[in-house]
Amino acid sequence: MSSGIKLTGREMRHIALFESITGAIVKDCIVDDVLNRIIFVVKKGEVGIAIGRRGKNIHLLEKMTGKRHEIIEHSENPAQFIKNALKPARVKEIRITERPDGKSIAVVAVNPKDKGVAIGKNGRNAERIRFLAKRYFQIQHVSIM
Repeated sequence: MSSGIKLTGREMRHIALFESITGAIVKDCIVDDVLNRIIFVVKKGEVGIAIGRRGKNIHLLEKMTGKRHEIIEHSENPAQFIKNALKPARVKEIRITERPDGKSIAVVAVNPKDKGVAIGKNGRNAERIRFLAKRYFQIQHVSIM
């Protein structure tokens, strides 16, 4: 887990349930009550195990918790992490730059047909990307083009 990330008891319980059902290793968990979802960041290479054949694990977890589950594959590379978080949208390019004030920003170019998927309904996917990029890499803003 990245340094400085604190998990609540509730998040720890969700991680324990997720790991016991899927067998995948969770690096982070965010419970989003506003959008009724739980976001899991899993160890690199374990997304398939987490989802299960035909989504079996996710369907079971969603039934048990009553919340939608979203899974993102972890990466130490910020551009790869953002790309993973935007799946299934096809990312053309990611530019991460540091502004003169020292803050980092990321500009993500996606396939025009996938822009809606990348942004998500009411911007929910874009907001998730912004939150995670800041949480893991101190990237202050993410723009999707």
